[in-house]
Amino acid sequence: MKASLPHKQKGAAAIEFALVFIIFFGVFYGIISYSLPLLLMQSFNQSTAEAVRRSVALDPATPGYSAALIARATTELTTQTAWIAPALNFNVATDANVTYVGGLLTVRISYPTNKISAVIPFLNLPGIGRVPNLPATLTASASLQF
Repeated sequence: MKASLPHKQKGAAAIEFALVFIIFFGVFYGIISYSLPLLLMQSFNQSTAEAVRRSVALDPATPGYSAALIARATTELTTQTAWIAPALNFNVATDANVTYVGGLLTVRISYPTNKISAVIPFLNLPGIGRVPNLPATLTASASLQF
């Protein structure tokens, strides 16, 4: 007897591929779309901490100490975040805030997540919702009491 393949199974491989591809693409897109915001958050935390750390080296007897402290922290933020691609529209002047009030130096970055959509499109998936599902702003802060 001659063995023959059933002709009913012709399109089964294509259907299986389509189902597996959808799952694979969803996982791959999730990894890619969440990695950039996580990288930005890590960088923002490092940048704010480094700005505060470098500002400590300023001598309190310096004339115009408050302004010099704020300027040094802002300069350090600019240096630390220089790697961020221009497509992400990060600007230290608008997305960061450095204050020195009552001996407390505070460096804060508040980056609106809608700026990320220029690089990674947000998807609205049925049953899941928006991917990546991010807060309205990515916020990092560091402070030091003098």
